Amino acid sequence: MERKLITPDPSAVPEVFHPLLKGEIYDSSCSAAAQVFYLPGEKCFLKTAPKGTLQKEKELTAFCHRVYKAPEVLAYRSEERDWLLTTAVEGEDCIHPDHLADPKKLCELWAETLRTIHSLPTAGCPVEDHRERYFATAEENYRRGEWDLSYCRGAFATAEEAYGFWDSRRHLLKNDTLLHGDYCLPNVILKDWQVSGLIDLGNGGVGDRHVDLYWGAWTLNFNLHTEDYRQRFFDAYGRDLIDEERLLLVSVAECFG
Repeated sequence: MERKLITPDPSAVPEVFHPLLKGEIYDSSCSAAAQVFYLPGEKCFLKTAPKGTLQKEKELTAFCHRVYKAPEVLAYRSEERDWLLTTAVEGEDCIHPDHLADPKKLCELWAETLRTIHSLPTAGCPVEDHRERYFATAEENYRRGEWDLSYCRGAFATAEEAYGFWDSRRHLLKNDTLLHGDYCLPNVILKDWQVSGLIDLGNGGVGDRHVDLYWGAWTLNFNLHTEDYRQRFFDAYGRDLIDEERLLLVSVAECFG
């Protein structure tokens, strides 16, 4: 992950976190939706985003810390903005040059890691039905005329055709698997080619495995700049667990997402 040395304005940070603002501080944000401070001296990350947007990430991170590998949640504040403090996971994310340099090994590990995540227990997960968000978002964005058919990989010529497919088959999505929710290469940390932690878990919950399968294939194509590893990823995950119709259904949900 990219890190830029910065000097944050203390007046913009809740007073409870001021003792952390010592030594070197880096901005390691990867999207405009949130700002992430890396505090190497404290071995932690401090993330801030609009009010109310980090609560699910806090809950899901704490849950995944208990059942697998995720940062420990140290503090959460919701004031004018949300603030989430977590421990730093040791290692580098999957888009580090050392990992991208061996795409075959990375692809195999990527599939094996997802199989492991999908085998974890779901009892106690704070988001019991990931499909609810999918259903609500797709409906709202279709009505508002907001979509991007590129997520469907050329399967539909019009938004109306895509929505018709979604509306007639959305009941096929299952609710039986623990999801990362944003299973992309920057969100898994490795140390010596072993998973040391999952990050950015705010879109996770109990839902349909094809959500993670869709994004797992998407990120390999995007970050490796080739389609060559899509089928290898599915083979390594296990073709017997993949339903092409549900995978296409997820792509339509993302089109309207």
